[in-house]
Amino acid sequence: MREPQLARRFFDRFEPVHAVTYFSPESRAAFDGLGYRGFWMGYFAGRSAPLGVVAPEVVCAMFYNFAASRVAKALPAAWEVAPPGSALRAREDSAVAALRRYGLTDDGVRTAADLAAKAAAHAPLDGRPLFAANAALPWPTEPLAQLWHATTLLREQRGDAHVAVLASSGLSGRECNVLHAAAGRVPVEMIMRSRDYDDDQWRDVQHQLAERGLLDGQGALTDAGCALKQHIEDTTDALSLSALDALEDAEVEALFRTLTPIARAVVAGGDVPAATPMGLNRDDLDDDSAHLA
Repeated sequence: MREPQLARRFFDRFEPVHAVTYFSPESRAAFDGLGYRGFWMGYFAGRSAPLGVVAPEVVCAMFYNFAASRVAKALPAAWEVAPPGSALRAREDSAVAALRRYGLTDDGVRTAADLAAKAAAHAPLDGRPLFAANAALPWPTEPLAQLWHATTLLREQRGDAHVAVLASSGLSGRECNVLHAAAGRVPVEMIMRSRDYDDDQWRDVQHQLAERGLLDGQGALTDAGCALKQHIEDTTDALSLSALDALEDAEVEALFRTLTPIARAVVAGGDVPAATPMGLNRDDLDDDSAHLA
């Protein structure tokens, strides 16, 4: 029987491949080239483009942990600059260009692309709207583009599950950012800046969590806070494990063996920062095995 920790190790391998969408200079140049104003307009346009033109409230609900004011500055104004179809082309083309710059080739990623695509194509859609929107897009034909698309599907499939766990745990999007930082998963300064908190807003959310017994007076996790955070991570892993159901054990091992060096190459490329809101773990990337035997 596969353990949920396998899903976390899988995430640490596929997420860097997708994350070039946000952090590579090729991606920023592509979105700037469409006329989107600033990083965040490009981010919200690119990531929400599979949904088509929807109200900013829909994006707030699905993305979960962004300030509504931040989303409203980008959407729907972005669609007056360039439509969703243009954003979709820009994000795929620029991500593939970045991956090629790291030295990755179609032949070199073919096995990983085939297996990641098989996993993503058969992963459960139930209750996962952002994953479903991406799954409805046409599959690219080139292996490197297929790999990037598969990792995008897999990360949104996991992300939708994570949002469901947060909501069922009674944590708002704003609260989950503060809890994540208190658990040491992301730097406080980075999450405050990227998710739009001033000092007073951060303290207000800390107070809300303290009233629930999840933080102490210094903003540190209580025992109850530690338990809730562990429950969130463990449940997310358990729900995400189903993304590998379509693969036999030997295929999972082959996927880890081929995807892990790709993740290392992306990390070595230097575009994806060590500290991101996703809380990626790089300590395990020297191990190419899924350890299923």
